[in-house]
Amino acid sequence: MNKPKRYTITTALPYTNGPIHIGHLAGVYVPADIYARYLRLTGNDVILIGGSDEHGVPITIKAKNEATTPQAIVDKYHAIIKKSFEDFGISYDNYSRTSAAIHHETASQFFKTLNEKGAFIEETTEQLFDEEANQFLADRFVTGTCPKCGSEDAYGDQCEKCGTSLNAIDLINPKSALTGNIPTLKATKHWFLPLDKYEAFLKEWILEGHKKDWKPNVYGQVKSWIDDGLRPRAVTRDLDWGIPVPAKDADGKVLYVWFDAPIGYISSTKEWALQHGTDWELYWKDKDTKLVHFIGKDNIVFHCVIFPSMLQAEGSYILPDNVPANEFLNLEGNKLSTSKNWAVWLPDYLQEFPNQQDVLRYVLNANAPETKDNDFTWKEFQARNNNELVAIFGNFINRVLVLTDKYFDKIVPNPSQFTQVDQETLASVKAYPEVIASSIERYRFREAGQELMNLARLGNKYLADAEPWKLIKEDEARTKTILFVALQIASALAILSEPFLPFTSKKLKNMLCFSELKNAATWNDIKTHEVLLPTQHQIGKAELLFSKIEDETIQAQLDKLEASKKTNERANNKLEPQKKPITFDDFTKLDIRVGTITDAEKIPKTKKLLKLQVDTGIDTRTIVSGIAESFTAEEIIGKKVTVLVNLEPRTLQNVESQGMILMTKSTDGKLVFVNPDTLNVENGLPIS
Repeated sequence: MNKPKRYTITTALPYTNGPIHIGHLAGVYVPADIYARYLRLTGNDVILIGGSDEHGVPITIKAKNEATTPQAIVDKYHAIIKKSFEDFGISYDNYSRTSAAIHHETASQFFKTLNEKGAFIEETTEQLFDEEANQFLADRFVTGTCPKCGSEDAYGDQCEKCGTSLNAIDLINPKSALTGNIPTLKATKHWFLPLDKYEAFLKEWILEGHKKDWKPNVYGQVKSWIDDGLRPRAVTRDLDWGIPVPAKDADGKVLYVWFDAPIGYISSTKEWALQHGTDWELYWKDKDTKLVHFIGKDNIVFHCVIFPSMLQAEGSYILPDNVPANEFLNLEGNKLSTSKNWAVWLPDYLQEFPNQQDVLRYVLNANAPETKDNDFTWKEFQARNNNELVAIFGNFINRVLVLTDKYFDKIVPNPSQFTQVDQETLASVKAYPEVIASSIERYRFREAGQELMNLARLGNKYLADAEPWKLIKEDEARTKTILFVALQIASALAILSEPFLPFTSKKLKNMLCFSELKNAATWNDIKTHEVLLPTQHQIGKAELLFSKIEDETIQAQLDKLEASKKTNERANNKLEPQKKPITFDDFTKLDIRVGTITDAEKIPKTKKLLKLQVDTGIDTRTIVSGIAESFTAEEIIGKKVTVLVNLEPRTLQNVESQGMILMTKSTDGKLVFVNPDTLNVENGLPIS
């Protein structure tokens, strides 16, 4: 296959209903940026395209919850997301938004083209409708039980537990997210893309054409979809937020977000081309262009089945060459959740770890969920920084520059005769560009990142074995050769680290004074050039590339997560609704008195039951209480309690219980006594 002339790289458009977190970064944006930076460094024509998805139902829901408008929500979060990407070093050529006029025009024209070609079918179907809200319940306006995996928290467009793409009417026991009501069915007309017509095309293109080069998780999910039989998919919705459907009899309807959003890649490219006076069609319609989508696994079906079918229906676009979707990243053993604030938010990280973007980039790539769900932990974050970035990469660079400064006044020394070890080391350095490139081009970014670290390990071992600090007094010529070789390794690290550690690469190049070189070495030069940093070149002062992260810094992050967990526990401890009203006469039938627990013991072979002896003032009676998981028998002896004494006796585990201890739960969900301890009352006194 001929090498592509150019590359169009796209990243999933994030919903503008909240900031970016580490799950987004690990799954999509870090690998996409590594790939784009590498391709630029190796002399390719590359555009990295992104933008904000501003038409999803989650945005309208957030707007309702915050009593504001969808436009206010998207304006707020688009600015936050765009700045976060810039500050984190995601090297977009263009980052746009789907509320932009150029996107509305592009998406509308795409729909019109397909409609004029007869690519859609129009059908009137029954859809879920909330009578109280007077609104159809599309996508996330409805929740229910997933028909595939049985999760009770599935949305009308997707089950986040199993990843299945759904239609709202597929849900079992659906419920309106607006009012909580059970929806009714109401007739409405929509436009559908008949995916079943594209089965033969998809089988040939994917199942036969990409069986070997697409990731198994992507290929497997697509194959499962196709084998299950494709059905028409609605491309319109009954909503008041989005791009109006450009067709007759389409009042109150907008383009479905998953028809609209991927067209955002095209409109963002158009926007970039206008700004640079170039032809956007070269990047979307020229067969010598390679199109690659970076997404998470929840978006596979849209990028591998629906969007390609749209492009095929239109007829003039290239198809994606690869869709290297990643799996999910968890956090400290639990699934990332924006609603539960169980996440590491990028704006927070940038504020709390200033100038340490590359640490997070490195850790997320080293633990990327490329083939399975992986877990981010703050302890591993600390360990990889301290044991790899600081102790290996940073340590090597610091030693080389400090020794060059100390012995040779920051001047790259002239080497003498190379030993076999020197020659082997320099030969090994020449191999790394191809080794790293091979991993990147196969979308194995974790592997590529570790190869970069192996180059730093090579440098450390070379210095440790050569011991120039010992040789300087007895063999200055040999010391010059050692530091010359070490500086070549440092130069290679400065170049090869850019896709993975762009801020570190820039800092190291500055320390090595690359800008003073007439022809600074490039990625491809490392493979052939004997000298990357010439003799007599003056380098700068050594600075620490990385700093050790202390235990208290990590503990602060763990404490934040623990606080989020407790907040969620309190939020989930929902109050039960009021029971049906009773009369005053019903209430007077209850005989509630103050008592004291005089004895307690665990009932054998049970988890929850304690056998209590309670002095009620009128007698001492046996009461069985299900509190053994919250209290030990010993700690409650002598405790005053509130007792319902006229409850009909009931036998539990062969013990007759003659009453009930009244309990409730605290705000953090713990079982507590309805406690009369603070009252100066005697046993037997009634509560009224």
